[in-house]
Order: sequence, then C-alpha cells, then structure tokens
Amino acid sequence: MNKNISIILSTYNESASIENTIAEIIKHIEGVEIVVVDDNSPDGTFEILKKIQYPKLKIFNRKKDKGLASAFLFGLINANGDIIGWVDSNMGSVVERFPEMISKLETSDIVLLSRYVDGGSDERNKARIIASKLINYVSRLILRSKIKDLSSGIFVMKKDVLLDTVPIATGHGEFMVEFLYNAEKKGNSILEIPYVHPVDIEGNSKSFPNLPKFLLLGFFYLLRLFQTIFRR
Repeated sequence: MNKNISIILSTYNESASIENTIAEIIKHIEGVEIVVVDDNSPDGTFEILKKIQYPKLKIFNRKKDKGLASAFLFGLINANGDIIGWVDSNMGSVVERFPEMISKLETSDIVLLSRYVDGGSDERNKARIIASKLINYVSRLILRSKIKDLSSGIFVMKKDVLLDTVPIATGHGEFMVEFLYNAEKKGNSILEIPYVHPVDIEGNSKSFPNLPKFLLLGFFYLLRLFQTIFRR
C-alpha cells in the first residue's frame, strides 16, 4: 500500500522507553511521520524527544491540557498520513507487527492487535490480566460489540474512518472503547490479529497503580459505556 503513514504517541513520564519506541517505529515503517504529544512530563521525556534527530518527528508539549483521549485527538489533528496508527509509548516491542497490520488495510478499515482472538495472550501480572478481561467482557456485553479486544489501543486505520467516526476527547482508555465501537457501528471493517501483550516495561501501569485508583477508573469505564449507548 503506497500511502503516507503517521503514528501517534502520547507521553507522560516515558523517559525510560520513548527513544526505543521511536527507533523501532523508524526501523519498521519506512518514511513514517511520528507525532508525539507530551503532557509536560516532569521526568525529562520532552528533553529526550528534542534530541532525537529524525526529520519527520513532530513534538508537542502541552502545559495545560492533559489526558490520553485529548492527546490522541490532538495527534490526529496534526497528523498528515492517509494511514494513522496508535501505540502505547512503552510498547516498542510490538511495533514490528505494524508492517503486517498496514498491509491488511488493503481489505479492512481498521486493523487491531488483539489479545483475545486465537493466538493472542497476555503476559502481564495476574491482576491486570483479570481486570482487562473483565473490562472487555462487560464492554462487549453492554455494547453488543463483536470486537474481542476493545481496550487493546494498538491499531492502524485508514484516515477516512474519521469521516464518520471521531473520538470524543475525554477520559482515559475508555475513549478508545467508544471510538472502536462507533467505528464498528458505522459499518467500518475491523480486523483483529493476535498478539502477545508483553510484561510492562516499568513493571506497572499508569492505569493500575493501586486498587483504589483502578476501581475508580473501572467506574468511569462503566459510566462511559452507558453514555456511549445513549449518546446521539
């Protein structure tokens, strides 16, 4: 597929992983545009980004607006690609799958890496595996979606998907569940291909640092699911 490709990264305190992730993207996707939206990381992530020498790297440092959903939308606004991808900034190890994913856009509108189709799995700690499976089960049940891994967050899509499905830029990972569901509802073809979710590079997750915060995030996921059903 002879298309311009943009990969969006959202960063907050990713100094340990951001160089490797960007290097992997450049290595595996020829001529790729990389759009990084940093939410004023105090750990020096922005300073590391400024030292990376790559002509098609766009870096934005937001000092006021913060959040995963709004960072994704901001990245979309500033991406020039006909194909747009998204991956967690600490997931450089899965970037080697992107050429395969991009090639499958010949017959699909969105290609999603999935832990819950045949061949997929999750190597994180047991608590996170259970939490992720529970979120996806409840999401599929409420939304009646056929997508197995609504919370994967690693995908490529044709930019034309945005003509009828635009992400609502509030919240954390729950915005992605809503975006994929709306894309499915609008008739876009969504292909899931298996992957193995590796152990987190920092050994933990910003979305699951402790049980109270996880329960709070779970509440917002549930609320967003019902908002998605009734939103017009």
